[in-house]
Amino acid sequence: MTRKQKKYINKKKETTLTRIKNWSISVLLAGAMLFGLQSYSSTSSLKFAQVSDVHFYTGQNNTTYKMIAESPKLLDDAIEQINSTPNVSFVMFTGDQIDKPFEKELSAFLPHTEKINVPWYFAFGNHDTMVGGYLNPSVYMQLVNKYNKNYKFEKSYYSFVPQKGYKVIVLDTIIRERLTSNGRIGDEQLKWLDDELANSKKDTVLIFMHVPALEPYNSPNHRLLDADKMEEILSKYNNPIGVFQGHYHGAKITQKDNILYVSCPSLVSYPNAFRMVTVSNYRNKVVFNIENKETRLTNIQKLAKILVFGTSVYTGEEKDQNATITIKK
Repeated sequence: MTRKQKKYINKKKETTLTRIKNWSISVLLAGAMLFGLQSYSSTSSLKFAQVSDVHFYTGQNNTTYKMIAESPKLLDDAIEQINSTPNVSFVMFTGDQIDKPFEKELSAFLPHTEKINVPWYFAFGNHDTMVGGYLNPSVYMQLVNKYNKNYKFEKSYYSFVPQKGYKVIVLDTIIRERLTSNGRIGDEQLKWLDDELANSKKDTVLIFMHVPALEPYNSPNHRLLDADKMEEILSKYNNPIGVFQGHYHGAKITQKDNILYVSCPSLVSYPNAFRMVTVSNYRNKVVFNIENKETRLTNIQKLAKILVFGTSVYTGEEKDQNATITIKK
């Protein structure tokens, strides 16, 4: 073999090795990019509406700060907005669906819910049932069953899986042995909550309740009396947990480590709004996108604002109305 031939062969080998090396680097880079994309790309997302404190009323008079006489119109407007929003999985009413705990009021409220295009669920509020009266939780749930084929639960607190990777837990925070606006979960239900969370450690958990576990503002007569016990249970778990609350008619968003507390405005009190929430599950994090959806009935909203003297107690700050919150897994 001549020197020229040897030189040609060696050069060819070097070229081949260079190509293999470059190809290997390209594969590694592609793999790293793919892994990075998987780390940050959404694996699943869930969108739902939280509607709170509708205080549906068939009468003609408003109260000092609630436009309850306009509640049917405000509810229909909210439902129309929800129905026009793509990809909503479900609607959750977080208590005080009606203002007066009478069967006729619930029977008037329920036909409006038949307009909702997606499954809907509810938590009990302190206005929904009567202390020692006919409209107790059992009667209430029987009436709901007639209008809501998705609601087949036997207890006033329950859970379900809206889609893989998510767990919905609905709590009953109402004290029924006496007339009060304070709330309590109770030891039996707290034990059940702990069991539900223990079985959902890999899921993003969404808890819905009426009386807040974390107050949006100070109100001694509206508190959850065993909030400390609930907080103790939640603190045992590291997966992302969203707690969606009503009762106070105020907007507030607070993050504590892996737990996000979201208080929802009321439909009948200024700013007459509900929440639209999109939860996106990523490889290493969960992102909550929370929107305030105000009523389009501006004349009613203007009157509602006058009733509360334009106070910011109910509206919260801008960060309490619309926010994007990230919780690491």
